[in-house]
Amino acid sequence: MVSKILFRRTSRTLSDRMIRDRMIRDKLNLSNVRCNNVAYNAASMSSLPPDSPMNVFDRKTKLLQRERAARNVDVHLYDYLKDEVGDRLSDRIFDIKRNFGRVLDLGCGRGHVSKRILGESVEELVLAEMSPSFLQQADTMEGVRVKKEVVDEENLSFESNSFDMVISCLSLHWINDLPGCFRRINSSLKNDGVFLAAVFGGDTLYELRSSLQLAELERHGGISPHISPFVQIRDIGSLLTRANFTMLTIDTDEIVIGYPSMFELMWDLKGMAENNAARNRNLHLPRDTLIAATSIYKELYGKIREDNTVFVPATFQIIYMLGWKPDASQPKPLERGTGEVSLKDLYKLDEIIKSSKKIKLDDDK
Repeated sequence: MVSKILFRRTSRTLSDRMIRDRMIRDKLNLSNVRCNNVAYNAASMSSLPPDSPMNVFDRKTKLLQRERAARNVDVHLYDYLKDEVGDRLSDRIFDIKRNFGRVLDLGCGRGHVSKRILGESVEELVLAEMSPSFLQQADTMEGVRVKKEVVDEENLSFESNSFDMVISCLSLHWINDLPGCFRRINSSLKNDGVFLAAVFGGDTLYELRSSLQLAELERHGGISPHISPFVQIRDIGSLLTRANFTMLTIDTDEIVIGYPSMFELMWDLKGMAENNAARNRNLHLPRDTLIAATSIYKELYGKIREDNTVFVPATFQIIYMLGWKPDASQPKPLERGTGEVSLKDLYKLDEIIKSSKKIKLDDDK
């Protein structure tokens, strides 16, 4: 299913943006960030060895990006995508007909899911986020006991068997050690607890990725990473299985958003704190390459609205995953060889159901 949301807003001038960014940078001091009297040290943020090939993302940079986005006076303007995914994720929570005692919202951001969770479904909600400013801004519904903790998703330290459900909305795609994160989430769940999450998939922003690559090939004869790598849907199932989750449900959705040009898209990604944080990213992109990429984007993917205005689409692939921690009460498949009807006799299924007696089926029939 593809949902198209056309979004357009008036952009500020470049000088206004530069002045505002400078003011935000002056206010930031990430050497010792505090939230609710909890100290957060940005220096120790990875559970992996420094030379590990799994260290793809710079978590300190991602914290800086989230803090900068949170302290933007117009931060609410950039919630549209995560709020939409939060809506769809919360619907899946309500589909589970169960009352959850203690729930963890991992990487809660500005409360994109928590502000939609009702007290009828959840008794206590623990909001965990690496950005103290985002955590302070997270909203919740009345009737739910709320506890906020500054936690890095890569270094979960919650007690085993302490949550009935763990949810995460568009946060885990920035994790380096995703298999280890899934294992720790599984450990923190009680038996028959559920893990429900949404992450960006591998086809996210393919228009922007290809436009930048083509522009760099033309200008420089090579390419460098400007869009962070995302997990593929084919890998999610194996990662959840390795982390001891069972009864998996995995599906994907696409949200296509229209922008006036590539520059508005890039600016909004920065406002969402979804700009590139890969360790091997190129910190400088020449102006002529950006202009070339904008022209390529418009030529390859540009579309026209009904009012004859031109826009460029940006595709966000969302992967939804659901897994349960094993428990003896869960349904299990029958053992091999216990079936009474062969698959080759499925055409006789109506006859089998209507008959009150057992029907003997042989190979000749």
